[in-house]
Amino acid sequence: MADVVIDQVEKTFFDQENKTSFTVFNDISTDIKSGEFVSLLGPSGCGKSTLLNIIAGLDQPTSGTITANGKKVTAPGPDRGVVFQESALMPWLTVLDNVMFGLKKQMKKEEAKERAKYFLKLVHLSKFINSYPHELSGGMKQRVSIARTLAFDPDILLMDEPFGALDEQTRSMLHKEVQYIWQETQKTVVFVTHNIRESILLSDRIVLMGTRPGRIVEIFDVPLERPRKPSSDEFGELEEKIQQKLAKEIEKVMREEMGDDYNSKKGALLYHSDRDMGSNI
Repeated sequence: MADVVIDQVEKTFFDQENKTSFTVFNDISTDIKSGEFVSLLGPSGCGKSTLLNIIAGLDQPTSGTITANGKKVTAPGPDRGVVFQESALMPWLTVLDNVMFGLKKQMKKEEAKERAKYFLKLVHLSKFINSYPHELSGGMKQRVSIARTLAFDPDILLMDEPFGALDEQTRSMLHKEVQYIWQETQKTVVFVTHNIRESILLSDRIVLMGTRPGRIVEIFDVPLERPRKPSSDEFGELEEKIQQKLAKEIEKVMREEMGDDYNSKKGALLYHSDRDMGSNI
């Protein structure tokens, strides 16, 4: 059974004043199975975050449909929880109160408190329940954000580049954290990233999106046993395969943006430079 069905979805923005339009992506179709971890990978501008927002019900498609748990998505719902790049914690509340805040509208205070404590323990922050956001590191703030979302028990967890602003060491630690949470909760996860290595480390499948306009270029299965080792031959082969596909999409963008100034050798240098920096494209 698929938790999420994306059927021929298009998103176009219209500028009524200038009478122009811009199609972010079109003809996006794929299924995401219950309990699956799927990453949306692609260059900037391909519509990864826009697609995630449509799945969340925060935006609407121009055409096509998305269903979650068998119901057409037209608005946000309790079956879908979103974790954004910014943790968006309330600075005047403690860690525990941040997680409890929304829960108190749905249940008694003591029940909300116990539930918040449970999920803070799941993300290994029990020692910091009485701390304030300014006392936490960036990675810890994101773990609070994840706990806050999980506390509502959504079937589908939508994550929009949640580690994009973090340093490499913290990101690596949170990769392990997210895998642990996913294995413990068996949630369906849709994860937006522009980092190839991150997508291979975490995902069952990787949906590679192209741009101008956005579309699905290819869907890669990741048949590697967990925990995954970036140093392994199998990991490296898959990374190289995705890298080559993605490089072609980036070259298209560069040609369009640079016009006559485009230089293929320059593009190749940029490609190899990005690769050396950990596939962070």
